[in-house]
Amino acid sequence: MKLFSTNRKADPKFLPPLATFEKAVMQGLAEDGGLFMPTEIPTLPKDFFEKISILSLPEISFEVAKTLLQEDIPEKDLRKIIDESINFDAPLKQVVENIFSLELFHGPTLAFKDFGARFMARIMSYFINKSDKKITIIVATSGDTGSAVASGVYNVPGIRVFLLYPSGKVSKIQEQQLTTMGGNIHALEIDGTFDDCQRLVKTAFVDKELKTIFAENNDSLGSANSINIARLIPQSFYYFYAYAQLKNKDYAVFSIPSGNLGNLTAGLIAKKMGLPIKKFIAANNSNNSFTEYLHTGNFTAKASVTTISNAMDVGNPSNFVRILELYENNLEKIRQDISSADFSDEKTAAAIKEVYEKYHYTMDPHGAVAYLGLKTFSPCGIFFETAHPAKFLDVVEPIIGTKIQIPERLASCLTKTKVTTKLSKEFQDFKNFLAKNAK
Repeated sequence: MKLFSTNRKADPKFLPPLATFEKAVMQGLAEDGGLFMPTEIPTLPKDFFEKISILSLPEISFEVAKTLLQEDIPEKDLRKIIDESINFDAPLKQVVENIFSLELFHGPTLAFKDFGARFMARIMSYFINKSDKKITIIVATSGDTGSAVASGVYNVPGIRVFLLYPSGKVSKIQEQQLTTMGGNIHALEIDGTFDDCQRLVKTAFVDKELKTIFAENNDSLGSANSINIARLIPQSFYYFYAYAQLKNKDYAVFSIPSGNLGNLTAGLIAKKMGLPIKKFIAANNSNNSFTEYLHTGNFTAKASVTTISNAMDVGNPSNFVRILELYENNLEKIRQDISSADFSDEKTAAAIKEVYEKYHYTMDPHGAVAYLGLKTFSPCGIFFETAHPAKFLDVVEPIIGTKIQIPERLASCLTKTKVTTKLSKEFQDFKNFLAKNAK
């Protein structure tokens, strides 16, 4: 795989050198601040789709990964990475006639981010083991990314993690997952929003002084947000697996709760690889920059606002530029494949209550936004249930009027002591912290 930066100049003489997959994974962000994108996306052979319904999730994941990465990682090593990282299910559950929930919360931290974080961690470990280098991962999280990354790289030799999360803007359980792991995982509580956390991470990557400081210590800065291409690849796996589980392939309409747009971008990559997806629905909460773009043709980054679907509280989604690249900036082509609508907290809560009472299915707030998106645009299809509702007890329990059983692997973190470092949203404070803690 060869990759370019989304910030490349139109004039070829200004085009930065193409990056290898290893460089893109370990570096996270291009030197010019752009996101890495493949120069081409290969298609899967026809016989893969003919047999897809009898393949397991790990088998599907291996075939997709092999098609993308066969020149970067030997098959034996890639199969080991898949077997170690994609070792839990993503079942398709029928909620009502013609409407299905893709449950993406059966991994270790009970959120869809486990797919990307575990795969990425093992890819990084594979490349680190080929050298004597170390990597410091800095990751901004609006809730679930941080705990999934922490779980995926916990005590992996040569890797340490600094998790940046917005103080007071994640659920109590999410915060406990982020701040109680210890080991090589360090939580930074930022006095700001997720967008502030994301800005700090992006700015650090292009700060030449920081790069020099880390390089002097045989270390480098890397990203685990969906700006990292190794996060997007495994998120495409479950689109194929959902399709495999559908008895009626005409129902291949996907409604995705959309924040930083990584999940949607992964689906678009799956479509480029040949998956016959009929329609994408980008379901937004009140942070509706992408919805407004599709409706007006103008993209305006906004300050994020706090909602009950907090993992989607993103006012300036990073992966928007990747979507533009996939469609060569053609708005009409984007509109042909993607519809979008935004939903208030009130509508989200009403959907959780309605589905619980009518169909005896409990959605988390993010899944509820996706459910509303699907109902708005299609009589059939799949909505993504991206986190276990137990991660949002304070929101869901009052709505449905009953207690939610907390899975043991989630309950265990509630009795642990929170450990964080508090920082302002000013970059200089963050830079000083990183420089002080360079290995």
